[in-house]
Amino acid sequence: MRLFEVLLVVVTLGAVGGLAFGPRNKKLYMGCLGGIIIITSLHEIMDHFRIQMILVYLVAAVLAIVLLVRILWPTPKDRAVPVWLRSILSVLAAAMVGASVYASVLLPVFTMPSPTGEYAIGTESRHLIDHARAESFSEDHNEKRELMINIWYPVDRNQVEKHDVEHYPSDLGEAISLVFGVPKQLFSHADLIPTHIVRGAAMSSAEAEYPVIFFSPGVRSTRFQSLTAIEELVSHGYIVVGMDHPYTSAKVTFPDNQSIYYVPGKDYDTSAALYESNVEGISIRAKDSSLVLDTLTVWNAQDPEGLLDGKLDLERVGIFGHSYGGATTAETLAKDPRFKAGVSLEGGFWGKVAHSGLEQPFMYMMTGETAKSFDPKQTKKDKVFYEEFLPDLQSVMSKSTSDTYYLIVDHFFHQSFTDIALISPKLFAKEIDPVHNIEITRSYVRAFFDQYLKGEQQLLLEGPSQSFPEVKFDPVYTQRKR
Repeated sequence: MRLFEVLLVVVTLGAVGGLAFGPRNKKLYMGCLGGIIIITSLHEIMDHFRIQMILVYLVAAVLAIVLLVRILWPTPKDRAVPVWLRSILSVLAAAMVGASVYASVLLPVFTMPSPTGEYAIGTESRHLIDHARAESFSEDHNEKRELMINIWYPVDRNQVEKHDVEHYPSDLGEAISLVFGVPKQLFSHADLIPTHIVRGAAMSSAEAEYPVIFFSPGVRSTRFQSLTAIEELVSHGYIVVGMDHPYTSAKVTFPDNQSIYYVPGKDYDTSAALYESNVEGISIRAKDSSLVLDTLTVWNAQDPEGLLDGKLDLERVGIFGHSYGGATTAETLAKDPRFKAGVSLEGGFWGKVAHSGLEQPFMYMMTGETAKSFDPKQTKKDKVFYEEFLPDLQSVMSKSTSDTYYLIVDHFFHQSFTDIALISPKLFAKEIDPVHNIEITRSYVRAFFDQYLKGEQQLLLEGPSQSFPEVKFDPVYTQRKR
């Protein structure tokens, strides 16, 4: 909990005790009322209110009203509230405060782990329109495919002091709500969580150009779902481009403030029909990736915003993604050879890649929970498992002609590859330290791209690491082929 949240809890409980069991003293009432008003005001100014504290706010408001009444219109002693009723009301108030404290600890305003590289991080958003492609998900056949992307880029550290840091966007709460089926208001505090990213800073000139990495989020998610990994990559000298894919991302808001929300897929009678639907959906996303790379190529020659001119090393382009974004990664690699390496964080294989394998270096990271579903004796399958999963995985890994890595991470579940462990450690990192959870993903992703885009050999990719004992290398599909 934050400082003024703790102080407000203490002052509120103190006021409950003073009002219920303290002497009938006007100075005491004025002190309690003043404390509530001052701390609540400072809390809003310094921290800002959040929904997890709503019961504390309610108790504090009721107390303020009662205290004000006691100050302005004192009641005779013979009309005092009975002790038993005061006790009940005090217990009720304390329980409400306790519930808010629990909610605030369960869903904290956390501090992001610092990125380990030498660069600070800048960002800007861009709107893209594919005038040659109709929007497949729209009933309006004249509607063109539109995307929103964020470009995160290296910045000299001495240039960020004059800029305010960005916070997680509210879109993150929308995504968590859709993924876990809970009210989005529970995560409305996401925009109170500071990142290490600034807007409007100049790109560092320490290097003539920087390798580029694309990021594709999972279905019902957002391009901001894995900011810890993105920050880490940028701090080590990459330009990262995060894509939101309309109709499969949780919410995509365009510059005119119009938003496109996630549209659930149809219910299919057979696994084969669902599989074919995913083939079509991933094909659309792979085309999105190629569109963005086409656009970056134009901007690298002449950027209308003046940021990217000549700064993109388009001979060193990689891509990674989670879940549906991992499937997007694999299919993009299969269809567009301009992408030189990729990482799938427990994505499927739908489309060309399932039949052809890959020619580029590829790393696949799977959670220990999902890996259990491959055991025929396991009757309870993970929800991301589908019957074609294992045959497709085997096909891709065996047919790929470049280096492949297949890693299984114990104590992870499907969403552990995102920032969810920090958002609620007690809910989403029960078996692992939340910061260590984040370190696993960002360390292996960066090591892979450092080796295959920068040509820097990485000990972390050689095999098991004492720093990350949860990560197991599958000996069959972890192969150096070139």
